[in-house]
Amino acid sequence: MDLFTKYYSEWKGGGKNSNEFYKTIPRFYYRLPAEDEVLLQKLREESRAVFLQRKSRELLDNEELQNLWFLLDKHQTPPMIGEEAMINYENFLKVGEKAGPKCKQFFTAKVFAKLLHTDSYGRISIMQFFNYVMRKVWLHQTRIGLSLYDVAGQGYLRESDLENYILELIPTLPQLDGLEKSFYSFYVCTAVRKFFFFLDPLRTGKIKIQDILACSFLDDLLELRDEELSKESQETNWFSAPSALRVYGQYLNLDKDHNGMLSKEELSRYGTATMTNVFLDRVFQECLTYDGEMDYKTYLDFVLALENRKEPAALQYIFKLLDIENKGYLNVFSLNYFFRAIQELMKIHGQDPVSFQDVKDEIFDMVKPKDPLKISLQDLINSNQGDTVTTILIDLNGFWTYENREALVANDSENSADLDDT
Repeated sequence: MDLFTKYYSEWKGGGKNSNEFYKTIPRFYYRLPAEDEVLLQKLREESRAVFLQRKSRELLDNEELQNLWFLLDKHQTPPMIGEEAMINYENFLKVGEKAGPKCKQFFTAKVFAKLLHTDSYGRISIMQFFNYVMRKVWLHQTRIGLSLYDVAGQGYLRESDLENYILELIPTLPQLDGLEKSFYSFYVCTAVRKFFFFLDPLRTGKIKIQDILACSFLDDLLELRDEELSKESQETNWFSAPSALRVYGQYLNLDKDHNGMLSKEELSRYGTATMTNVFLDRVFQECLTYDGEMDYKTYLDFVLALENRKEPAALQYIFKLLDIENKGYLNVFSLNYFFRAIQELMKIHGQDPVSFQDVKDEIFDMVKPKDPLKISLQDLINSNQGDTVTTILIDLNGFWTYENREALVANDSENSADLDDT
């Protein structure tokens, strides 16, 4: 035991003959200050603020961007391609020398090669390069802007952090000018929910700032700065005022007893009111409810899942509801359990029930799972048929549309042919 203790201590670095090299390793871990260490917390906040200000000053401002465009235009390399001005590598480097130290990072061989496509003279488009620079500057500006709301300073935003960011962003978005201030809290909740539903699948309550920048949601949100945004774009943008009012309006219409919550019976009227009771039972079993009723936040998750059934996060939400045995896969029993409710609804509506055996075979043919007897979430995602499969199992109207897809396509073709004739 003495020998063991001696050798173990030396191996762990506790002995007198421990390697001196370990003493030269610089410190790489700094613990976060505790809640009661007020002074350390203030020091950390101030140092982060100074750091972000310094990073902000390193970015190109509007005047410097205008100067860069002037230099690029002055050094363009003929001939032009249509109306597209081009620049070769030699002139590219000359512009880099004159543009100043802030631009140095953009004028590299790597960036030039990245933007070089099929030009026979070995040039790149000036406009494409300038847009690349603008995009990079915007990403860094946004990163700094989001980091100001990162209270913990760990590169994450909590729900409350993102709520504060969006709330303070509302006055800068002309497309939201018509929103009443009393609706702001519901708008913020609606907007934040989309970020967390798709970017926090494990429901940790926080999202990486890098993930926010990498996805398109922030682009959609900031698109509302465009005062001339088309009606079509507004309708398809989750963050637009019409979209937020639509979702909240639906919630209010479903809430028949006006208690601010939705019961299972109230939720059953969602959409075409043809979702099965079995599926709705699972929603209220698995999702967060208060005395058996659903609040607006939980409703938003439900809507996001059903409106985006092709997305992995939405399929994960629905898959959890379909996986009644909590085994991590769907088997014949699970499929039969849900489809039986579709058959019952068909009888109620005077339709001839479809054989489960036929539907089961179609589902397995569509998904082509690795295990011929089990369908995993990954199988569903990989098949690109997840939206169809889930619709067949939970919604009578969705199943009817799938079952009559060929007749519907034929009708559409006939209608378009009639229009062409007229």
